Parts: sequence; structure tokens; C-alpha cells
Amino acid sequence: MITLKSQREIDKMAASGALLAAVHKQLRTFIKPGITSWDIEVFVRKFIEDHGGIAAQIGFEGYEYATCCSINDEICHGFPRKKVLHEGDLIKVDMCIDLNGAISDSCWSYAVGKATKQTEQLMEITKKALYLGIEQAQVGNRVGDIGHAIQTYVESAGYDLVRDFIAHGIGPSIHEEPFFAHYGQAGKGIRLNHHNRTNGQYRFMGSGNGN
Repeated sequence: MITLKSQREIDKMAASGALLAAVHKQLRTFIKPGITSWDIEVFVRKFIEDHGGIAAQIGFEGYEYATCCSINDEICHGFPRKKVLHEGDLIKVDMCIDLNGAISDSCWSYAVGKATKQTEQLMEITKKALYLGIEQAQVGNRVGDIGHAIQTYVESAGYDLVRDFIAHGIGPSIHEEPFFAHYGQAGKGIRLNHHNRTNGQYRFMGSGNGN
């Protein structure tokens, strides 16, 4: 079931997302050769707590850390650890923040020091794919349109897609519907429709059967 948010809830989520973005922006200068992903973990947790937030991943299904730190060919959900980062490494830092009951979630990729040409190309392709997917998040489209746009571009650039992990909604909990992939068929999946408001509650108006 998809839960739609009131304007008040959306505003709170926006504030949570702003704090999350602020953490990531600080990491741009913090991450450098010679530090460890554990240093990143300590920095992130302190920054979140110093700004009134809660590191929401801690305790989620028994997870112990504020971040997931995945290095080089690790796809996602790596544990922070005392492994030294070297020039040219690629690290993905994933975090969730609870700010006044509103949760935000985002993973950013960082080149450590000077990126290799291969890494630069990978980051450019994935960034372009992200924005192509966002462009398809329009009223009247379906979630399959988002995945199709990403898949078509990435494969045309000569890359493959990881299909073991997919995207998810977020709100009162870290994982919410809709769950959707970064690959798929155009015109398939849940339709992204307007919603109405009845008795103070938002109701989902979309179709979930792909028709």
C-alpha cells in the first residue's frame, strides 16, 4: 500500500532531506586518501546528531551503523570499517536521517582523490541515468517508464545493470511502497497519478496492475 503524505509531512521530509544533503556536501571535502570508512561513519553520525537528527539506520533490522560504506566493486550496504582509502578508490556512502519524525535516505558516490578515467566515466553515466529517470517521474507515467529510461540509456552506453537491488519509497518507515526497478518496460507498473484529499486524508488514485 502506498501512503501519501500531507503537506505538513512533505515539508518535514524536505527538512530532513536538506540535512541529509548537508552531510553529503561536507563529505565532499572530508573524503580523501588516507582516511577510512570508519572515519566517515564517525563524522556522519556526529554531524547528524549535532544538527538535531537521528541516524535512522542504527537499529534497523539489527544494523549497528549510521552509514553503509561500499568501496570500489562493492555494490551497496557495505559496513564501515578501518580499511584505508587510496587515491582513485570509489566509495558509496548511504545514510538515512530521522529529523523530527521525518525520514530521508540517499546514497552518494565519491571519488577518493583523483578519479581514474574509468571511474569518471562510470560516475557520469550513472548521474545522467539518474536524471533521465527523474524526468519520467511525471503525472500519467508509470514506474516502468522510469526504469525503461534508465535501462535504455545505460545499456546504450555499453554498461550492464545490477538487478539484485531495487529502489523504494520512504516515509514513516525506511522502506515503503512503491518498490521499483532501474530497468523495465515503458507503460508498465503503477501509474503516477494525482491524488485527492477527503476528510483530511490523501488517497492514492493510481492503478497498480499495469493496465
